[in-house]
Amino acid sequence: MTLALEHTTATATVGDFMHHPELQVGDDVMADMAMDIMQSSGAHHLLVRGEDGRCAGLLTRLHLAPFQARSWYTERTPVRDIVLDRAPFATADMPAAEAAATMRSRGLDTWPVVDPDGHAIGLLAFTAPLAVLATHQAYAA
Repeated sequence: MTLALEHTTATATVGDFMHHPELQVGDDVMADMAMDIMQSSGAHHLLVRGEDGRCAGLLTRLHLAPFQARSWYTERTPVRDIVLDRAPFATADMPAAEAAATMRSRGLDTWPVVDPDGHAIGLLAFTAPLAVLATHQAYAA
């Protein structure tokens, strides 16, 4: 009788690296209000929710740069009309190395993590450990 032991390796997932999103705004919030929220909180990004509560994207300071002049246009432009990082988003069960490679290829520093219904459950930041996973995956391929 031969006995074979299977070697199982635990694959790190996005859920292992994500953190809870602290700031969220509705997509009907005006650009000037979004800027005020970011400036007062010191945040670099805001998670944007659609009318149905699902994740609509991630708004960064770079997306709001054209509105820094604070013109009448800024007061009348809802976040939904600003070009921002939209789907596809990461899922908690996605392999972390795959997510890191995707973030690198899309040039993302932060990526929303959604549940199967599209509601935001976290944010994935492109940190050093995640970068190592992406590099390891690239060499393994």
